[in-house]
Amino acid sequence: MSWKETAEPVLSRMPNVARPEGHVPFRRKLGWTAGVLVLYFFLTNVFLYGLGAGSEDAFGQFRSILAGGQGTILQLGIGPIVTASIVLQLLGGADLLGLDTNDPRDQVLYQGLQKLLVVVMICLTGLPMVFAGSFLPASQQVATNLGVSLGVVKWLMFAQIFIGGVLILFMDEVISKWGVGSGIGLFIIAGISQRLIGGFFSTPFLGNQTGFFYGWYQIITGQADLGPVLQPSGLQGLLIGPGQLLFLVTTVLIFVVVVYAESVRVEIPLSHARVKGARGRFPVKLIYASVLPMILVRALQANIQFLGRILNAQWQGMPGWLGTYQNTASGAVPVDGLFYYLAPIYSFQDWMWFAGFTSAEPWQVLIRIAIDLTFMVLGGAVFAIFWVETTGMGPESTAKQIQNSGMQIPGFRQSPGVIEKVLERYIPQVTVIGGALVGLLAVMANMLGTIGQVSGTGLLLTVSITYKLYEEIAEEQLMEMHPMMRQMFGGGS
Repeated sequence: MSWKETAEPVLSRMPNVARPEGHVPFRRKLGWTAGVLVLYFFLTNVFLYGLGAGSEDAFGQFRSILAGGQGTILQLGIGPIVTASIVLQLLGGADLLGLDTNDPRDQVLYQGLQKLLVVVMICLTGLPMVFAGSFLPASQQVATNLGVSLGVVKWLMFAQIFIGGVLILFMDEVISKWGVGSGIGLFIIAGISQRLIGGFFSTPFLGNQTGFFYGWYQIITGQADLGPVLQPSGLQGLLIGPGQLLFLVTTVLIFVVVVYAESVRVEIPLSHARVKGARGRFPVKLIYASVLPMILVRALQANIQFLGRILNAQWQGMPGWLGTYQNTASGAVPVDGLFYYLAPIYSFQDWMWFAGFTSAEPWQVLIRIAIDLTFMVLGGAVFAIFWVETTGMGPESTAKQIQNSGMQIPGFRQSPGVIEKVLERYIPQVTVIGGALVGLLAVMANMLGTIGQVSGTGLLLTVSITYKLYEEIAEEQLMEMHPMMRQMFGGGS
């Protein structure tokens, strides 16, 4: 008996959101999307009952791309979903699962296995946050008021985190089946947009950091003394101080580069085999796999750093070569050892040793930059390949989709094998180049800094997901106006 036959009774009975029967009107899709988004914002403001003072964010700088809210019911954000996807992609890439995603039975097993892994990851991530270190300390006052021990309060907090992790899983599924886009993408946009808007408009009365516009108000009115502009101190104040000109340039540059890269494509001509004159094009974009594989790379880095912080909190005699940590306002951060070199560059303060922002030696900083760059470029390319193969965007799956739609490549025989050979000239190469390019852009944006310190990866994700969401909305409106096109693209009646 294979593992599929053994696990099928459990995996096939995993709860799921029912698919809509027939076509869902565009307005109803927008309604479901807006409703889930409102619920997401509400849950990120519902703080854990029993949480004490002095909590620190276990995800640190990765919080912006993992969504959720520190100390809230959505403490884990999309982390468990992304981690489960990494495990599944690695198992699928090594062909250890033996699942054919084109088979309806295997599709059910795959989705059930993914949900089971998400539940496991919720437990593996949530339990250390509550019971290890000072990530989420329990409140002694709550324990006294309830007449229970601190251990009971911790289990109560974990139960809330578990419920939040399951809720965000099904919220993502609701949007994928009933809404527009994907829930994961929508939650990332929501979190990054909040920080980005705050980076522009925040004031000392509304937030802890000075926003871009308020900083320039201080410069113009003379409240911020930059000194001579041509001197290093004045130039530093304009670029990375209250002026934040470097952050603004980086933010705009990332926006322009991503939008341009989304428009760069190789278009393969298509013609309908039976309808004379019906022609089309299949676009192979430069960022063919999208920037979503970057979430997988950053989530892997986040889990490595999370492991280091747990070891630092629980292992009093941890060797220095493994990691040396220093307590800061945002929690313990590695300043030497293996976990320091594996930590990504978060901002300009992590590498500008010549400006006095870090006390690390130049050779240490250069090694850290090299490792981060290698990790992101190679990881971006590898996970982009996995993403294309597991989401049905590879040459074989795409060739079958083109064949089933009745289209063919002019001048070639109408056969999935022939179409696949043509697609193999472009898709694998473009996938690797696009994944590596996105990884390079993410590292460079982190090194230079962005408005609101949303991280380069977060800004890349936001711009790309928003662009694709715009394309999907335009496609939905087009098919709403022309129902025949919906039938051609398999959208139902």
